[in-house]
Amino acid sequence: MPRLFTGLEIPPGVAQSLATMRGGLPGARWIDPENYHLTLRFIGDIDGALARDIAGLLGRVQRPPFELRLDGLSSFGGRKPRAVVAAVAAVPPLIDLQAEHERLLQRLGLEPEGRKYTPHVTLARLRDSSSRKVADYLAACGHYRSSAFAISRFVLFSSRSSVGGGPYVVEAAYPLAAAELR
Repeated sequence: MPRLFTGLEIPPGVAQSLATMRGGLPGARWIDPENYHLTLRFIGDIDGALARDIAGLLGRVQRPPFELRLDGLSSFGGRKPRAVVAAVAAVPPLIDLQAEHERLLQRLGLEPEGRKYTPHVTLARLRDSSSRKVADYLAACGHYRSSAFAISRFVLFSSRSSVGGGPYVVEAAYPLAAAELR
């Protein structure tokens, strides 16, 4: 039973610049740069037949390429931080692509995503990191900003059930291209 999610890959140059942010935070379990990604829609553990249906339906998505930028570091979890993330500028093409994934997957019978979509790249999962240490880390490193990078495809990722952080496997890739004029 595969665990699936749709997402965007982070280009190697941007991943390497993010990797320079690793370290200096006690209790952080840093994600390997090759596993950095931006989740569009978590699907979960599903059977092979539904996985094939999802892969086929995603092939119908017709969206033009666009650009993204990572803009600042923050944490998730409030008073008990559980992750350090790079924020992603929520540009309309990204929000529209994510919303289309949500609609398509609900059409196949998946439950709606319960949380508001907050685009981000997870850099570290936190265990027993004090909110003070996280605040200190973010004060020192939170100003991070990547250069803009092109998004020319989205992918269907699989992962094994684990503590988190990968490895992630690209099961299918879907190019973004301007719709043909009819």
